[in-house]
Amino acid sequence: MQHILFFVLLIISLPTFAQSVTISGQARDASRKTPLAFVTVTLHRAADSSLVAGTVSGDDGRFSIPAPQTGNYLLKLTVLGYATAWEQILTGRLSNFLDLGHIDLAETAGQLKEVTVTGKQADGLNAKMDKQTYSMSANVARAGGSVLEAMANLPGVTVTQEGKVQLRGNDKVMVLIDGQQTALTGYGGQASLGNISASAIEKIEIINNPSARYDANGNAGIVNIIFKKEKKEGWNGKLGMNAGLGALWEKEPNFPGIRPQYRATPKINPSVSLNYRKNRVNLFFQGDNLYTHTLNKNEFTDRFYANGDTIRQQLKRNRRTNVTTGKAGADWFVDDRNTLTVSGLYSREKILDDGDQPFFDNQLKKRHRLWQFLEDEIKITATASLQWQRLFPQAGRKLQVTANYTFHREDEQYFFTNINPTFTGVDSFKLLSDEHVADISIDYVHPLKFGRAEGGFKFRRRYIPTNMRFIPGLNSPLDTTAGGWADYSETIPAIYGNYILEREKWELEAGLRVEAVQIEYDVNPSHRTYKSDGYSYTQPFPTVRIAYKPAADARFSFFYNRRVDRPNEVDIRIFPKYDDAEIIKVGNPGLRPQFTDNFELGYTKNWAATSLYAAAFHKSINATITRIASTVPGSTLIYNIFQNAGRSFNTGLEANVSRQFGKAQMSLYATGYKNVIRPFSVVNQYPEPHTFSAEREELISGNVKLNGNFRLPGKTDVQVTAVWMAPDIIPQGRIYGRFYVDAGMKKTFNGGRSELTLNATDLAGTLRIKRKVDGDGFHYTSTDYYETQVIRAGYAWKF
Repeated sequence: MQHILFFVLLIISLPTFAQSVTISGQARDASRKTPLAFVTVTLHRAADSSLVAGTVSGDDGRFSIPAPQTGNYLLKLTVLGYATAWEQILTGRLSNFLDLGHIDLAETAGQLKEVTVTGKQADGLNAKMDKQTYSMSANVARAGGSVLEAMANLPGVTVTQEGKVQLRGNDKVMVLIDGQQTALTGYGGQASLGNISASAIEKIEIINNPSARYDANGNAGIVNIIFKKEKKEGWNGKLGMNAGLGALWEKEPNFPGIRPQYRATPKINPSVSLNYRKNRVNLFFQGDNLYTHTLNKNEFTDRFYANGDTIRQQLKRNRRTNVTTGKAGADWFVDDRNTLTVSGLYSREKILDDGDQPFFDNQLKKRHRLWQFLEDEIKITATASLQWQRLFPQAGRKLQVTANYTFHREDEQYFFTNINPTFTGVDSFKLLSDEHVADISIDYVHPLKFGRAEGGFKFRRRYIPTNMRFIPGLNSPLDTTAGGWADYSETIPAIYGNYILEREKWELEAGLRVEAVQIEYDVNPSHRTYKSDGYSYTQPFPTVRIAYKPAADARFSFFYNRRVDRPNEVDIRIFPKYDDAEIIKVGNPGLRPQFTDNFELGYTKNWAATSLYAAAFHKSINATITRIASTVPGSTLIYNIFQNAGRSFNTGLEANVSRQFGKAQMSLYATGYKNVIRPFSVVNQYPEPHTFSAEREELISGNVKLNGNFRLPGKTDVQVTAVWMAPDIIPQGRIYGRFYVDAGMKKTFNGGRSELTLNATDLAGTLRIKRKVDGDGFHYTSTDYYETQVIRAGYAWKF
């Protein structure tokens, strides 16, 4: 089945609908080269010369006129005393603006010229085939949950139980909020997606092949989360309430002697979106509260050691989460050319985890130990943004300057009760980490006759002081010598340029980004293992896209880009993490960036009621970042430490097919890929130097998503989604196959101003996570029966 999947070429794709694009230019006297005012400019269809739109040039000779859709047009310029001038226009798909430059009117007729213009498409695959856009309002089966839950059903996206988003089996994904990196979701990586309410989000963009305009992070691609924001006149907004229950039944009973696992967990999510615009001021606000109880983890693990020892354990975590998020701001339209936008975002997340972890012998007759803990964590994020946008008389020419500041606090307290046959110890530790990030960026766009040019500069300064304090109890298992302080600092200036050319049959996009990175990590000198470290580099990151259009409804595209994944601060953090008593996670200050060369060949084709997109891709990764699980002599503790594992490869196929059947649309997405990690050997420094070696690992994997959308009488929409994920490779092992079905319904009434939703996830309760890991001198298998079944109902009112 895996080999068949590898060659499947089917994937979800919504039909593409072009929208209005703007054609601009300047009419001049051919001999004196002076502007001509009051020139009549009309746009006609080339096929039958029918009139499409018209305008008149201004005092400076400039004009702009909309083209409603892609196709061939004729632009006609007439004014008393001058011969009529004509421009032949081909509207394309790559730019929202086209600049014809100077058009000279003289005694003789002007020559026909060819021009390329781009339209903007609706949700689905964009014209460049580098990005897919999905509206949250259409994701009925996952309405009312978090952004992370909503993304689980999107084509090309896999969500892991650890809360990571994967694109094509790779979790090196950069997450943006409204096009910017913030501490809310992590810089260069991803975090806290499960704590952003989907009700606050307008749409999500999946960018598999980012251009040079984007930061070079994330070899898997970019996820851009766009918050709701209206600009209608007067008051308008939306009020919503979603509520639900999870953990509807007990998938797997507890081991004896521990506290009950959560059942019938509540989910409550009120939200409000407000907007007010009058004259030149637009005010906006988006706020919500996400309150949930969750059986966050219920993992059963059997560990087997080379000396014959066997340990059976359960890790159960009951989680209570309350997240309050608000985003507000104002647009000031200073004049027709200048706009100032001021915005801020505040998020406060409170997490309480009650955990039980018993350790038994092979027969579950003798309990060796019971580890109980309470994690009390508060995360606070505050961001401020100032943006100035300058529009020039030439339509589409734009200068944008953006300044951002983010503060993020991570305040954790862990309290442990270590129950052994002969004693009971009470231990704890406290972690405080403050993140300060400031950046400024300048972006310029200049439309050209056959495309556009872009360029810009960005500078970022990031500083994270962290402090860990251990408070040991009786016979404490905590490594108190690994505490203290550590300071992380990051300085990154970058410059980029991008050029886009579009002709009738060919397209070209070429760009180059150059980043200079300086990382410093200063640690407590008394730390017994790690010392201060850091690195620097200046590297180019080119991007190339070439497209060939054999017909109006078909396109081939080739992509190449080079990207980098720098270790996040938590990846190099020197403090051991004890959320699992005998599988300890530790960072590694010696970790270095991984660099990736990405190649992709894509094809898209549209018929009357069917659309198809297919792609073949290959990633070559150098200095692969991965976690290594190992033991040290004389101990059964397993240490999970990040390391650079050398070369790895990700090669595969993916595709999209979508078919309209009357009032129903069926979509099938599938991807198959082969992951390869070459043999490697590394030295783990913590808790003492020990060498780990691994043989070559490879596995063919993939996933399939079948999505059905049905329009029923009475303005009722029904969505059913089935997802199957094949076994996949993980560090030193594999994760087994998974399958689940979601369903949802939405009814609209009151003239479209009100809507009711009802949905359920994992209808059959089939989703669980099973892993097998082979280490040096040990192996273990685990199955996590965490909460996957949730029923939600919601109501929203627009005004």
